[in-house]
Amino acid sequence: MGWEQSTNEPAGDDAWTTAAAPDNNGATDNFDTTNGDEGSGGGETEAKPKADVLSTEEYTKKARDAGWAKAVAFDYAEFQRTGGEDRGKYMGEAQIYPFKEEFGEVGPEVPELEAVLFGGEFQMRKGEHTEVLNIDVTVEGPEKILPFNSFDEAGLHPVVLSNIKLAQYDQPTAIQCYTIPIINQKHDVLAVAQTGKPFLDPPSVDVYITAPPGIGSGKTAAYMIPIISNLMGKAKKLAASRPDTTSSRFDPRTMGVRAEPLVVIVVPTRELAMQIFDEARRMCYRSMLRPCVTYGGLPMGVTRDQLAGGCDVLIATPGRLCDLMDKPHILTMSRVKYTVIDEADEMLDQDWAEELEKIMGGGDTNDDADHVFIMTSATFPKGIRKLANEYLNEDFYRVRVGAKGQTAHKNIRQNIIWVDPQSKRDAVFDLLFEAEPTRTMIFCNSKGAVDELDDFLWNRGLPTTSIHADRNQLEREDAMRAFRTGKAPILIATGVSARGWDVKGCGHVINYDLPSGMYGGITEYIHRIGRTARIGNQGLATSFYNDRNEDIGEELVKVLIDCDCEVPEFLQQYAPDDGKVDFDDDTDDEDEGDAEGDGFGGGAGFGGDDTAGDGDGAPVVASGWGAAPAAADEGFTASAW
Repeated sequence: MGWEQSTNEPAGDDAWTTAAAPDNNGATDNFDTTNGDEGSGGGETEAKPKADVLSTEEYTKKARDAGWAKAVAFDYAEFQRTGGEDRGKYMGEAQIYPFKEEFGEVGPEVPELEAVLFGGEFQMRKGEHTEVLNIDVTVEGPEKILPFNSFDEAGLHPVVLSNIKLAQYDQPTAIQCYTIPIINQKHDVLAVAQTGKPFLDPPSVDVYITAPPGIGSGKTAAYMIPIISNLMGKAKKLAASRPDTTSSRFDPRTMGVRAEPLVVIVVPTRELAMQIFDEARRMCYRSMLRPCVTYGGLPMGVTRDQLAGGCDVLIATPGRLCDLMDKPHILTMSRVKYTVIDEADEMLDQDWAEELEKIMGGGDTNDDADHVFIMTSATFPKGIRKLANEYLNEDFYRVRVGAKGQTAHKNIRQNIIWVDPQSKRDAVFDLLFEAEPTRTMIFCNSKGAVDELDDFLWNRGLPTTSIHADRNQLEREDAMRAFRTGKAPILIATGVSARGWDVKGCGHVINYDLPSGMYGGITEYIHRIGRTARIGNQGLATSFYNDRNEDIGEELVKVLIDCDCEVPEFLQQYAPDDGKVDFDDDTDDEDEGDAEGDGFGGGAGFGGDDTAGDGDGAPVVASGWGAAPAAADEGFTASAW
């Protein structure tokens, strides 16, 4: 499918202009195209919606003929009446590996469960376009550390290696290559990875990951794999007693135990919690470590029953975790060895600072010297640094994957379209018919806009579903399932779905509303478009722009230029004359920074850039360690950042 850049300004109150309009060898039924001077080689391209006179049945036929699945009605009223009592449908109750005392340190294979965990057709797989993901890696620390080139070289437990192969993780990503060996040598590390460990015995290992969003770097597996590997064979020694939940006589209310997790992973959203729980189910297979998840919206009774079966790896949203920490008869943090704060900057943006401090403090957590803290973040602002300074050890490594200020990546083709506010509904309808049918996420800035657009598109025969914070939990989970399986391949959402989601086959993201500068701005934009083109796959991001979006125009142009995407004529005013962009990146800003001002310069440690790729996506051993070898011997202290 070809694409042609328009060169005109918006052509009237009712017009919407494509900045990159698809060439379908002819206009669609609802899409008029008027070209300028044919001899100009780049004349005007205007797109104006026609008046629609189709019936509902004709719209439905049109959608089916275009390749979209049949729209299936969802009875929200029925969910409201019965959803709270409808047990067995929450993702938090998904099947996990059964614990039995007689299994020993490693459980036997369970083919039926293995097929569920690893054989799903909707599990995310690495794409064919990893060559554009080869990015710079900068490492600083007291000693030179060489990355590994394959999981077989990483010193992982055989069962974990088997699970990695079952999950088809054939090559480690850059963040995995550089942080796992550092952790295996018992060093602390701050790892900065383009959108995302490992641990051993004392001294403690504190891993901090700041990750520009959007490419699917394997961040979750980067900390999940080494945690499980390090605990393999130690579960019975470290973990609390657990009941046999496979017994038909097991009653969690009378035979359950208090949850005493070894690992706590805290995430900002329910959807991300469920996704990480899914990853934990795979990595804990046969490990005799029992994962559980809890989040707002999951009935507390369900949470109690799950925790009563024993819990070694707990994934939780901050509010729900803090509630449980106040119920010591249900949960104690006294055995925790690893605390992971995932998407920490997002949690601080949502004003979870007090809860994070409570969690990092651990409540009744013991003061073991080998307690590991892991933090992931898209940036490293002062709020995150405050937590890091309070809870990190002073001796640590720093790893950055991706250049300073790097944003999205080149596997996402970004198109910006001028659309007046009153024309958006017709514009998105036409756009969905022009693009090849694929799983598509459409972002709106308000819950009301989500509901209105969902109703509009569904009534025109398109298979939509929607998700936002006012949906009850079963509605949200049903929408997730429908989107993942393709039952409803068009998901309309607020920013609640902008972080961390990996959905196989998500080929198109549409910003029906661009985020305003006051509510996420360009950072939110990057997170949204990062839902497509994950892990070496390619994707398309289309955004509707008008006068109301001028507050992010300049930053939007920087992203387009940085990713080699065309800047439409109506944004050319923001394009620099020399074509070079400079991002305002506060990832490493400190009151007391290094001489370069970014904490990652060549003046400290053995900083310098190494390419984490060899042309086909496979990481390679770094051949050089920067331009300051003398500093490598001297190392650096935490005050440098």
